[in-house]
Amino acid sequence: MSITVRPVEYADQPDYTRLGGEAFGVPEGGRPLPTREEWAASGFREWGAFDSDGMAARLRVYGFTSWFHGARVATAGVAGVAVEPERRGSGHLARLFGTALDEARERGDAISTLYPSAPGIYRRLGYEVVGSFDDVDVPLQSLSRVSAPDGVVTRRAGIADFDAITALHHTWASAQNGPVSRAEKPFWTPPEKLFADYTGVTLAVDTAGEAVGFASWIRGEGFTPATAVMEVDDLIALTPGAARALWRTIGSFSTVVGTARVSTSGLDPAWLVLPSLTTTVHSAHPYMLRVLDVAAALGGVRSPLEGARVPFAVRGTPDLDGAWTLTVSAGATHVERDTVPLEDAHHERPVLSPNGLALLYAGAQSAGNLRFAGHLTGPAGHDAVLTALFSGRQVHVRDYF
Repeated sequence: MSITVRPVEYADQPDYTRLGGEAFGVPEGGRPLPTREEWAASGFREWGAFDSDGMAARLRVYGFTSWFHGARVATAGVAGVAVEPERRGSGHLARLFGTALDEARERGDAISTLYPSAPGIYRRLGYEVVGSFDDVDVPLQSLSRVSAPDGVVTRRAGIADFDAITALHHTWASAQNGPVSRAEKPFWTPPEKLFADYTGVTLAVDTAGEAVGFASWIRGEGFTPATAVMEVDDLIALTPGAARALWRTIGSFSTVVGTARVSTSGLDPAWLVLPSLTTTVHSAHPYMLRVLDVAAALGGVRSPLEGARVPFAVRGTPDLDGAWTLTVSAGATHVERDTVPLEDAHHERPVLSPNGLALLYAGAQSAGNLRFAGHLTGPAGHDAVLTALFSGRQVHVRDYF
């Protein structure tokens, strides 16, 4: 069957919306079509796969930057993937992704990320799970036992504190692998909207008047602890005192709210001040990553391993297949493609699958674990250096798309 992949036009919106409704559900009353103006101003790029029967599959791509290894990395975030049920398994999705990711690469995106409904589908396309964005329920009674901090107080933040809140997120995110930078739409939020979206934003301030943390929260309905739940979207703390102060402020609702549903990921250091971890995962959203450009992603990483030289290869997908050499000079990594035939590369250098490359780059798995999982083969002499080059930062994500 002939398949055409192209950008979605406004005239395609009825079919695009219909496929989305079939995949993700339709709210009561239906999902209205966007106006032409709303669609043009959306900021994302929509793609469709078409055959003789019309649109068979769709997705959208968000262009933004993510923090990896201390730098903002151009990222193609994929969302809204849907295939008509009768045409699943017919090759539409692979061609759709191939074209959309080629375009993202041409725009300068070094990596692509997504939240999968079924990870196995995307593993075949070179994506791998590197982390998870979770909503975790915390009993507020346990927060009442958090010890009071010395030298940190909390106060309600306002629009005048917007720059301080942005700076706090920047400081935290730049120390992790994975967070969306929130520097581009739709993740950049104007000050007025940020404060309108929440019941409150609480700022933690030290004795010098310096902002050292913040929490954004929605109070929710009801005043019976057995049923009332408040939502905490961000709890960012740059000191243990800030973490204690913010948790205690949330815990002060314990007479009328029983649970705080906190958005988090990994082992967040802000949680290390809690006297207990009596928590329940309400929902978990695995986060997957794929490298689009080997040299752009792996090059430029700051590293103390001056003089390190690692030949490696990637094998498993045409756009990444090849032999490469990574060197560290002037405190940063440099990656160049080699002329070694790929069929000979495995005799002399470690070989990564596309999935293994994603896991290594994100710092989600060591070289040793990649071997256990079958994503790294060939000589093991460079394993320790490969691990050291890309580890050291935890994977954290805080924004769902």
